[in-house]
Amino acid sequence: MNAEMEKAKQSFKLECEELLQDMEDGLLHLENEPDNEDCLGAVFRAAHTIKGSAGVFGLDDIVYFTHVVEGLLDNMRDGSIGVSEDAIALLLKASDHMEVIVPHVIANDCLQDKALRKHSDELMAEINRFQNSVKNSPENGVDNNDSPNATPIATLPDSSEENPVSVEQGRAVSAENWHVSLRFGSEVLRNGMDPLSFLRYLATLGQIVSITTLFDAPANAEQMDPEVCYLGFEVGFNADVKKEEIEGVFEFVRDDCTIHIIPPRSTISRYVEFIKSMPDDDLKIGEILVEGGMLTQRELDEALQKQNDTSGKLGDVLVNEGLVDREVIEAAAGKQNNARQKISIEKQTVRIEAAKLDHLINLVGELVIASARSFLLAQKNGDATLLESISDTTRLVEEIRDNTLKARMVQIGDSFNRFQRVVRDISKSLNKVIKLTIHGGDTELDKTVIEKIGDPLLHLVRNSIDHGIEDSDTRVKNGKPAEGTVVLNAYHDSGSIVIEITDDGAGLNREKILAKAVARGLVAENQTLNNVEIDRLVFEAGFSTAEQVTNLSGRGVGMDVVKRNIEALRGSVNVFSEPGVGTTFSIRLPLTLAIIDGFLLGVGDATYVVPLDMVVECVELTAQEQEATTNNNYINLRGEVLPFIRLQQLFGERKVAQSRENIVVVQYAGHKAGLVVDELLGEFQTVIKPLGKVFQLLKGVSGATILGSGEVAVILDVPALVGQFEHFTLSNTNARTEHRLVH
Repeated sequence: MNAEMEKAKQSFKLECEELLQDMEDGLLHLENEPDNEDCLGAVFRAAHTIKGSAGVFGLDDIVYFTHVVEGLLDNMRDGSIGVSEDAIALLLKASDHMEVIVPHVIANDCLQDKALRKHSDELMAEINRFQNSVKNSPENGVDNNDSPNATPIATLPDSSEENPVSVEQGRAVSAENWHVSLRFGSEVLRNGMDPLSFLRYLATLGQIVSITTLFDAPANAEQMDPEVCYLGFEVGFNADVKKEEIEGVFEFVRDDCTIHIIPPRSTISRYVEFIKSMPDDDLKIGEILVEGGMLTQRELDEALQKQNDTSGKLGDVLVNEGLVDREVIEAAAGKQNNARQKISIEKQTVRIEAAKLDHLINLVGELVIASARSFLLAQKNGDATLLESISDTTRLVEEIRDNTLKARMVQIGDSFNRFQRVVRDISKSLNKVIKLTIHGGDTELDKTVIEKIGDPLLHLVRNSIDHGIEDSDTRVKNGKPAEGTVVLNAYHDSGSIVIEITDDGAGLNREKILAKAVARGLVAENQTLNNVEIDRLVFEAGFSTAEQVTNLSGRGVGMDVVKRNIEALRGSVNVFSEPGVGTTFSIRLPLTLAIIDGFLLGVGDATYVVPLDMVVECVELTAQEQEATTNNNYINLRGEVLPFIRLQQLFGERKVAQSRENIVVVQYAGHKAGLVVDELLGEFQTVIKPLGKVFQLLKGVSGATILGSGEVAVILDVPALVGQFEHFTLSNTNARTEHRLVH
């Protein structure tokens, strides 16, 4: 396949993915607000765009299926079919099917899979049956079989009408017709594009009333190149559309053709009236014309370029090029005289492959390491000028690092919104009434983390719906609203992101959990556990309290996998529950998996790193305090009990003879602990390197980094270290005070 054609198809595939997601979001929103015409229109436009673009590439299987879907949406827009739960459910099924067949058809140019083709036929037949049943229902008071004026139900295009383009010669003269002048470039065929496919697509927007075919070829047929396009068309087109919609038909050959779109004469007076009715905003002539639909942005950009080349007036350029009528230009100029002028700044985004961005992140990481090494060498050299220069370089590297990482940060709201469909479908299958509420959707997180957190979040949401929230009758008996609520919330805290999944259900049944744990040998019969420890049992492998095995739960597989996957991202998960009130699962994750600001610690002959965001303060131990804590693992920090751990003992490092030790106070999930170290070596840009399989089960360590000296430093897993103080107990003045730091 031609490389350019393949590239265009991949762009179409990405566009379809976005449009199908918009379509699903719109349908879910429409289910809650059936009278929202804007939302219904957005869903229709998404389906229509997919159909039209598929037509450009000759992907008829997509066109046929989407044509039927579009027909149902069109009937819903004109009110002949109401927005109902059944209609939404059917359209969601169609959207799911389109999500499957689009990449298949793009890859194979048709529906080769017999099962997919059969499913397409069944869905199209189901949509048509639904429309017939609704339109012929007594409620509508219309029988389509008897009424000659009934709105026709959307059906598949007849194969005999594959090319709806009329090839009538001559130009149609009508005040109601658009005139489209097309000159295809010589490379169009080589780029894999069929000129007639664009005319077929144009016909889906309205009626092509006439075509004049222009053939600019050499007089001698032997000199013709079969791979060169010599075609041009003058098209008379009748449709109630905007100019930009017509231009959009030729999106994929915009750079390989010359196109002029002249509006109907009957619309010019409407354009003038529209311009006069516009508010006196700070717009230029070109912007007024674009906003009013008389000119497309591309035409304006090209006209501005020609204006710069000729130093003439924009209005004269537009008239000379035949883009806008003189009467319209004069109306726009009059409007401009009554408004202030301003510069319109448009935000532009560039689509970039994730692999390229990942490669850039890796290069920035290597640059950070190289910069640190240069700084160390400059320090050893003692050259003040060189040190100053290296400091400037280091500052710029830090800015590059921060901006590169920001490029990979995306809002978690898009991931959250996809659970609207999950909650809807599962709650209906369980006959429960549940709504999803989202908070903190604008919270940003590393794209890699978001991709890997999707499955754990899905399982926790399903768990809340299945196990947590009661059915409506039970909720009403317990004095709760009949409708249950699942809340997804995200926020930043101490250099981490916290994601909470909260439901207002029955809470965890601790008696059942404990009984199940005893039966499986996870807990001894005489063992006493507090509420937090009982709740954590749900994360044990194979643990389940479901009475029956269903397609949602009961197999004992899931929560342990959730915990393992989250911990693989250097995160943690906790559960907090109150009987009769609800349950919250709290996930804490690092903001990024690539580069962090670290704090270097010297322990014996080794160097360790902790994330700087988790460091609260550093405290120096006096000789007296060192002696007092020889047999204790806590100190009194300004009236607060602070448990600590000596990293020297934990990792078996060589003891360094010195007069004082230092405690680095770290904080995680609202709890503090101390790390006793030999030296404080300051801040350090830390490029996180994953550990090999041999070290993956090593506790207290989350990764490694390379120092400027070339040595390897271990990155400490602060959550795991803090978790070691979970059962820390302090006795003081005959009063026992228990301090829990929940991991």
